Amino acid sequence: MLLTTNAIVLSKLKYRDNDLIVKCYTEQLGVVSFLLRGILKSKKGNSKIAYFQLLSQLQLEIIYKQNRSLQVIKEIKLNHLYTSLHSNILKSSIVMFLAEVLANTLKEEEQNNNLFSYIETTLLWLDTHSEYSNFHLLFLLNLTKYLGFYPEEINTAYNYFNLLDGKFETKQQGKYTICGENLTLLKTLLGTTFDALSSVKINARQRQSFLSMILLYFELHLGSFKTPKSLQIFNQVFS
Repeated sequence: MLLTTNAIVLSKLKYRDNDLIVKCYTEQLGVVSFLLRGILKSKKGNSKIAYFQLLSQLQLEIIYKQNRSLQVIKEIKLNHLYTSLHSNILKSSIVMFLAEVLANTLKEEEQNNNLFSYIETTLLWLDTHSEYSNFHLLFLLNLTKYLGFYPEEINTAYNYFNLLDGKFETKQQGKYTICGENLTLLKTLLGTTFDALSSVKINARQRQSFLSMILLYFELHLGSFKTPKSLQIFNQVFS
């Protein structure tokens, strides 16, 4: 079956000497992996590699076979040419980190237009804005809406939040209950849009603490989730 779909690049891996395996999140099929034969061998192939930078937004024409684990790409087009995501070192660090989180999180081979649209539009927002130090925090928090464990927004006046249950509570219930600065920032971000992010003023320590908390939240609700390998480097860049 010949199929055309928009796609976002999640990861790429060298295979054998000249091949590349690329995992994408596609608009029509969910997560799909592709085998790009000989792409590392020729000069023509080198020009195509540029399409597959992390979180690039592409339009792919696919020769799709349902029972095949590695699909074949017939044609590639760039859907959006980023102006800064891959050239700005801070933004490229965010891209590397979020691509790893998404590759770790998105497993389903099924269509989810709302989730695809969310990733697509927020990446375009990041590409065009100059104040983005808290972008990844709001991105991850909002991502939980589409993964099924967004914090319950009832009783937000309570002084504790239970990460295990995703609820605000009146008292501490076990080791996965948060309070203090992380709770305050959680409440702030729950009511914040990306355009209002510049009004959220926190330091590097608070940013790292909240990020550790949100990654733990992912781990508690997604059994297969692992702490990103790029986390340490990412924190160093934003310290």
